[in-house]
Amino acid sequence: MNIHAQPMTCTERMLAGKVAVVTGSTSGIGLGIAHKLAEAGADVVLNGLGDSDQIEQTCSDLAQAHGTRVAFNRANLMIAAEARGLIEQASATFGRVDILVNNAGIQHVSPVESFPEEKWDAILALNLSAAFHATKAAFGPMKQAGWGRIVNIASAHGLVASPFKSAYVAAKHGIAGLTKTVALEGAEHGITCNAICPGYVWTPLVENQIDDTARARGITRDQVIRDVLLAAQPNKRFVTVEELGALAVFLCSPAGQGITGTALPVDGGWTAH
Repeated sequence: MNIHAQPMTCTERMLAGKVAVVTGSTSGIGLGIAHKLAEAGADVVLNGLGDSDQIEQTCSDLAQAHGTRVAFNRANLMIAAEARGLIEQASATFGRVDILVNNAGIQHVSPVESFPEEKWDAILALNLSAAFHATKAAFGPMKQAGWGRIVNIASAHGLVASPFKSAYVAAKHGIAGLTKTVALEGAEHGITCNAICPGYVWTPLVENQIDDTARARGITRDQVIRDVLLAAQPNKRFVTVEELGALAVFLCSPAGQGITGTALPVDGGWTAH
């Protein structure tokens, strides 16, 4: 089964001189997007959780790989003041914020009648409210500059629902609505706002779940991939972080300036049903 796509590269540094903030970017999707933005020439501010030494190495590796400046901010985005502070600190460090990628998120699966209220509050706080607070902080300066790119990482669950994911589905549908509103408010000021809606993405977290699921269900690794994780994706392959990063770069590039207010599925046909 073809799990991995061929590597994708940016052929020109079309974002040179831009400053990008990517939330939830110390691993997985966010880190993949940060790499693509840096490859395209942007200076990048990472944000997220993890071991301090490992994060320092990640920043160093990113800067060396792409020849751009890289900083890190450990803001807890569940706290509104820290979400705003992330943008303010990025502006203080690099002079401005041109690109904001709202990627940070968490998940919890439970029937609605027993869904823990604290999990609902946490998911809405990080997956939706944090994007609002960061966007609010970045939007005014973008208007003054006459240019800005906001990319919200939503989900196929921002377009369709699945059972037992009430908070996540609600938050991601909310991101789709926020995207449209911000796009309309920014349309005459050189600001675009779009949502990327991935299906299942190949990340270390997903990879680590496969063998555990195979043992729990008594099925093979390939069966887990095809019949459990990718059951809803007609092309039966994972989306890669490189694909998501390349799309984010395109939306921030001159070629993407006419695209705003959209929710773009990258889901192997999931939402075509």
